[in-house]
Amino acid sequence: MPWWSWILIWIALVAVSLLFYVLLGIRLYRQAMAVMKDLGAAGTKLGHLAPAMASPTTGGLQRAAPDQPGAAVFASPAQMRHDYDASKSSRRENRRQRRVQRKSDRGQPQSLRDLDLS
Repeated sequence: MPWWSWILIWIALVAVSLLFYVLLGIRLYRQAMAVMKDLGAAGTKLGHLAPAMASPTTGGLQRAAPDQPGAAVFASPAQMRHDYDASKSSRRENRRQRRVQRKSDRGQPQSLRDLDLS
């Protein structure tokens, strides 16, 4: 093999690696632009929500309505704990009421006290 063949081989290797890095850079740039486009769309979508609006009369922040999405982020932990406990006890009471109703529909007593053992 003549000495200049090694030069051609190295030139080809460097050219292929540069082509690989250029294509990788183009792919990375396109992905970054897609991510930026998605972030822009998400920013405009979240910009319309405005969960905590400034009150012109008080100068402070008004609390967002609890049924609005994202309102839990701006609520205090004590308020969220209270809401969680209240909804938990409400669900528990609703289950108990349904259970009592099912048993009364079937004619089953709620406890041993309700049995007529005489």
